[in-house]
Amino acid sequence: MNKLRVGWIGTGVMGSSMAGHLLSAGYPVTVYTRTKAKAQDLLNAGAGWADNPKALAEQSDVVFSIVGYPNDVEAVLLGDNGALLGLAPGGILCDMTTSSPALAERIAKEAKDKGCEALDCPVTGGDIGAKEARLTIFVGGSSSALETVRPLLSCMGKIILPCGGPGLGQKAKLANQVAIAGVMFATCESLLFAQKAGLNVSQWLESVIPGAAGSVAMNTLGRRVLAGNTDPGFFINHFVKDLGLCLEECKRMNLVLPGLAASDMVYRMLKAQGYGSRGTQFLTEGLALLSGTKWTPVQ
Repeated sequence: MNKLRVGWIGTGVMGSSMAGHLLSAGYPVTVYTRTKAKAQDLLNAGAGWADNPKALAEQSDVVFSIVGYPNDVEAVLLGDNGALLGLAPGGILCDMTTSSPALAERIAKEAKDKGCEALDCPVTGGDIGAKEARLTIFVGGSSSALETVRPLLSCMGKIILPCGGPGLGQKAKLANQVAIAGVMFATCESLLFAQKAGLNVSQWLESVIPGAAGSVAMNTLGRRVLAGNTDPGFFINHFVKDLGLCLEECKRMNLVLPGLAASDMVYRMLKAQGYGSRGTQFLTEGLALLSGTKWTPVQ
């Protein structure tokens, strides 16, 4: 049986690795991204190139997108040269961007009107999870569409969680981001406290990670903080977007989450000060700045 033809839109920190896993698994992949140079590694590995999302979809059975913001999702999937225009009936759109649940519902409706299907499949696991193909993938949409793309998703992730109808994959991811907001404060505040208290921070971190206060973030991003590595596994700019989406959903649900609101405020402050292209673990240095002190990397 011929393998599904895959279209891939977006080759950023995570998208490039994810598309690469599909290529390695033998799927024919066609790529589109705004800056072609960012797709060069995939093209060198055998991917095809399309000049716009519509042209990409014309030669694809399933179109994946993982871009920056909801307006980018709308443009590449529903815009004048959007993928839905080029997708044949029976095709599937699979958006893996963390985006608006309401937009996911709209995409699903417009896809259905054309005889296609759409899944919202945002992911968590960061750059390392993408590279190691062990992402968690939240899925909103029909079970039939999910079963069609499940072999593709399995090339990229270890956990594939069906969440319900259109938009519920996005809502599951936003719930995840609420948790991440708290975990980031727990990790970064505790490291800063330990250093200012005069502790051996490396030893302290190793003792805490296995216990109740430990977390995956402390084990991964905490180690990056120690080394002074603020390279983005996940950009502050994108986290600010995610937190804003979470707060929008809170307003719709008449839900008050003070911890989420505080995280949004501090990360927006860091973005306003020009740190949006840093990784979320830069929060440690940002909190130090708020206190008029400095975080010192531990070699």
